[in-house]
Amino acid sequence: MSTYAIGDLQGCLAPFDALLARIGFNPDRDRLLLAGDLVNRGPDSLGALRRVHELRDNAQVVLGNHDLHLLAVAHGHARLKNKDTLQPILDAPDRDTLLAWLQRQPLLVEAPAFDAVMTHAGLPPLWTLEQARARAAEMAAVLADPASADTFFQEMYGNEPAGWRDDLTGPARWRVITNYFTRMRFVDRQGDLDLTTKGEAGQPPAGFVPWFEHAERLERQRRVLFGHWAALEGHTGVPGVEALDTGCVWGGTLTALRLDDGTRFHCDCDATLAP
Repeated sequence: MSTYAIGDLQGCLAPFDALLARIGFNPDRDRLLLAGDLVNRGPDSLGALRRVHELRDNAQVVLGNHDLHLLAVAHGHARLKNKDTLQPILDAPDRDTLLAWLQRQPLLVEAPAFDAVMTHAGLPPLWTLEQARARAAEMAAVLADPASADTFFQEMYGNEPAGWRDDLTGPARWRVITNYFTRMRFVDRQGDLDLTTKGEAGQPPAGFVPWFEHAERLERQRRVLFGHWAALEGHTGVPGVEALDTGCVWGGTLTALRLDDGTRFHCDCDATLAP
C-alpha cells in the first residue's frame, strides 16, 4: 500500500492516466492526495473531474482556485473567461453529481501516517496548524450550507482583505481564508498577501517573501504539500515543504510524490496532452 500526492491536474486527463499507470496505481491498496485545481485550462476538464470522482473512495482532494471558479460559475456568480475549459462540465448530464461532490471537498486534508498536511497553495506562515484546521473547517461549513455558499460565491472574488484579522466576519472573512488556502504565493512580514505577482520565488515584490521562506513560519513539524505555483518547478529549497505543481498544463510534467519514501514520479505532459 502506497500513498501518492499529485499536483494540479487542470483538466489534463491523459497525463493523469499516464501517471497512474507509471506509478502502478492499484485502487485496492493505494491512496491519492490531490492538491486541487482538478479542472481548467487543460483539454479535458470534464474527463479529469470524472476520473477523480471515479477514484473518490481512494482519494482525498483539496479545493483549488480553479475548482472554486467552476463552482462560482455554476452558481451563476461568475462568467467563463476566454481561456477557461469548463463549459463541457456545465453541459454534462452528470454535472449536478460532479459539482455537488466537488463542493463537498475541503480546503485542507491531513495524512497523519506521514505527518503531512495538504492545501492547494500552502499553509499561511503565521497560522498554527490548529488555526488552519479550524478555518478550513469553517469554510467547509460555509460550503455545506446552500444559503451561505451562494453568498460566498457571490462575494468570493477580490484581493481584500490582504491579511488575516480576528475580527473579520462574513464574506470578507471567508474571502481571506480562501485566498490564503488557494491563491497564496508571496507574503510580507505581517503575513499579508500579494496576490498580483505570479513569478519565480527568487523575484518577490519589495517587502515580500515566498510564504514558505517567512522567518517566523509557525508550522515546521509537519510536511506541507501544496500545488498552485508552477513557476517553482517542484522545488522550494525548504526541507519538508513539497511543491507539487510542475506545470503540466503549460507543457511541463505532472508529478506524484510517494509519501512512503519521498520518491517522485513524473509524466511528460507534452507527450500526452491532446492538441
